[in-house]
Amino acid sequence: MPYPTWRMPGWERGSLAVHGDDGRRYVNDTWGGKDFVSPFQAGDTVGIGMTFSIPEAPPEYDAPPPTSSSFKVDVFFTRNGEREGGWDLHEELDASNDLGVDGLDGAYDLYGAIGIFGGVEFETRFKERDWLWQPR
Repeated sequence: MPYPTWRMPGWERGSLAVHGDDGRRYVNDTWGGKDFVSPFQAGDTVGIGMTFSIPEAPPEYDAPPPTSSSFKVDVFFTRNGEREGGWDLHEELDASNDLGVDGLDGAYDLYGAIGIFGGVEFETRFKERDWLWQPR
């Protein structure tokens, strides 16, 4: 099923986002998100990324197949070329509200999305050489 065009990223299943109006982070969360960073300002250059790594204790070879991805997933946010914050994708889920992280943990293709209300100008840069923030 495609992502609903009337929903901001982070509000629907299989999505995460940092919203510029309040700086809150959303992971499949329609209930208001979680405090994260300060709101975006005009002229800010922002980015969000994910780093996938093998967990420190991978499953044994003869173990049954995992029911979800076995990757460790760190999500990070950058502003004006500096890493400003991040979180472990699998932490801080509220079992009574959050919808889980299915589709975000490396088992499926991931796509970038930008959601806006009103007149906003922006550029996207998916080539690492064009990023203001550079991984070390």
